[in-house]
Amino acid sequence: MKRLLNTLYVTTPKSYLHHEGEAVVVRVNKQIRARIPLLTLQSIVCFEQVACSPPLLGLCGRRKVQVAFFDRRGRFLARVQGPVSGNVLLRREQYRRADDLVLATDMARVMVGAKIANCRAVLQRAIRDRPQQASPRLGQAVDQLGDCLKRLREAATDLGAVRGIEGEAARHYFQVFDELILVDKDAFRFQERNRRPPMDRMNAILSFLYTLLAHDVTSALEGVGLDPAVGFLHRDRPGRMGLALDMMEEFRPFLADRMALSLVNLQQVRAKGFRVTETGAVRMDDDTRKALLVAYQKRKQELIHHPFLDEKVEIGLLPHVQAMLLSRFLRGEADGYPPFVWK
Repeated sequence: MKRLLNTLYVTTPKSYLHHEGEAVVVRVNKQIRARIPLLTLQSIVCFEQVACSPPLLGLCGRRKVQVAFFDRRGRFLARVQGPVSGNVLLRREQYRRADDLVLATDMARVMVGAKIANCRAVLQRAIRDRPQQASPRLGQAVDQLGDCLKRLREAATDLGAVRGIEGEAARHYFQVFDELILVDKDAFRFQERNRRPPMDRMNAILSFLYTLLAHDVTSALEGVGLDPAVGFLHRDRPGRMGLALDMMEEFRPFLADRMALSLVNLQQVRAKGFRVTETGAVRMDDDTRKALLVAYQKRKQELIHHPFLDEKVEIGLLPHVQAMLLSRFLRGEADGYPPFVWK
């Protein structure tokens, strides 16, 4: 379990939550693991096999403490809250900002800036880890991404400009992505980003991991009461989770891209686990898909230092932390939204 700001995250399986007076008590195998005053909490987030007593849920409703439940893969299941209008006001502010192109551009610029910074960090880490093997193209791409960041902060005053810089940065980044593949390069060669369907093995891996990440971010946004369909960078489109796509931009390089490279470079994923269809699309077999799922879940259990909270957080909790920070900003409880920037 982990307490971050005013949210309690309970990730230990078979935990049982109840209350003693005005305190939340967390028990695991009948042993008390934590006792937290309810007045210090705004929400409780429960994962996997975590149970809450009905009296605790009732007390949380009266004290305006939201309780959200997720399955073991982080998929949103349900949210329990009392008769308050907080979520209505939160969503109204989200919709207002999304409809105001000036405010939407400000939010989009922050999230795209985090994505570009994290792409740049991935390349810088590769140069630092293998200085003798690093291609000069990697250094050039780092400089180009730095220029994109500068222009994003100084010159991007409308949504079209933000999208243009984001697209340019993505081109610089993916033009050198193949340089980061160290083994079996013929089988996993990467030329450009393609999808629907992916036309090579690396794109198949990236698309699958992006789908998992999108589900996690969507669930995290639903857990705090935000509408995952109404975004700032990704505008409204039926069936598209615009805000989830916005927020996952921050996590793509750090979580999905680095994981895809690690799986290939450590030969945890093999070329034989993919097949090419008659149309040229590449599909992974069931064993490869299972290997990716297992690796993704293990990765989510690792710890990382969160730059804004200044403490260690499980990687799987990052979407929930960022969703919480975004909701605090939209409610007026924070001066700005601090995106996740990997350092």
